[in-house]
Amino acid sequence: MKRKQPDRAKTESTLLRFRDNSLLPALFGAHDRHLARIEQALDVVVGSRGNEVAIDGPAEQVGTAKRVLSALYDRLAEGGSIGAAEVDAALRLAGVSLPGELKSRARATVAPVNEDGVAVIETRKRSIRTRSVAQAHYVEAMRDHELVFGLGPAGTGKTYLAVAVAVSMYLSGQVDRIVLSRPAVEAGERLGFLPGDIRDKIDPYLRPLYDALYDMMPADAVEKRIEARDIEIAPLAFMRGRTLANAFIILDEAQNTTPVQMKMFLTRMGENARMVVTGDLSQVDLPAGANSGLKDALMTLKGMPGAAFTEFTDADVVRNPMVTRIVRAYQARERAAAANGDAPKRRGRP
Repeated sequence: MKRKQPDRAKTESTLLRFRDNSLLPALFGAHDRHLARIEQALDVVVGSRGNEVAIDGPAEQVGTAKRVLSALYDRLAEGGSIGAAEVDAALRLAGVSLPGELKSRARATVAPVNEDGVAVIETRKRSIRTRSVAQAHYVEAMRDHELVFGLGPAGTGKTYLAVAVAVSMYLSGQVDRIVLSRPAVEAGERLGFLPGDIRDKIDPYLRPLYDALYDMMPADAVEKRIEARDIEIAPLAFMRGRTLANAFIILDEAQNTTPVQMKMFLTRMGENARMVVTGDLSQVDLPAGANSGLKDALMTLKGMPGAAFTEFTDADVVRNPMVTRIVRAYQARERAAAANGDAPKRRGRP
């Protein structure tokens, strides 16, 4: 594992040797994930070769890293297992504070906004560049916060950019899996009357998420990872009772959740998880009189530490220019109806 070298004039070094090489893959983690977590928590440089681990950095942090790695190795030698949660626990037991550790890890693959105001996201098939100020702020929010809300009209890239960041972080080993979800709300059709088995019935609701994935990864790679459950695409109802750790989780079309469903989804977040919620409050397909869980969450969570909110407008639409004109026409009609005290039903998707 080759890593950047520190300024040797300001650091000390130590060398750890482990007896059982067969335990080292689990100790280091996939793609050396556990070593990277220790590096970032302690501001040290960790390099491995064979059964040896070299640690460079300030003396106190080097000593702490040595104790953490030794404790984790002993856990494995006793027949235990370790994951991100166990690494965090070992660091905390060593007196290390871990506020926002995922935030620092995310910066490795999601580039900061450059001098031109553009953020770049690297995926398997392409580099994705933001195309508006709001999009750049949205990507920054996903890089810097555990919970992000992307709000605004169709065509602004809310879901596409969230999937892009998720794919980038997954491919770099910063998260173990991607979980994509949508509420299966019946907009004019009864789910039970659609043909086919349960997957045939729910796939149409989830198709936009598949489309985004196929645009960023080869189709065979997507299918392979779905089969291995490294990528999961499921209706919101399938999330109940679960804890999603080491995952990038996206809830799309969140305006069609109820407050109970939204609370259920938000509380699925486990250790080392990142969650993004997208929606458009002008396109609620819930039954008349039902409250939107997205609107309720915005009122409840606004200003909460660790959460970020990005609001898009019709100026951020990046589809065919006709979409911008359609969105503006609907908005103008709704404003006029509201002024006359006769707000129209918000159904369908322009």
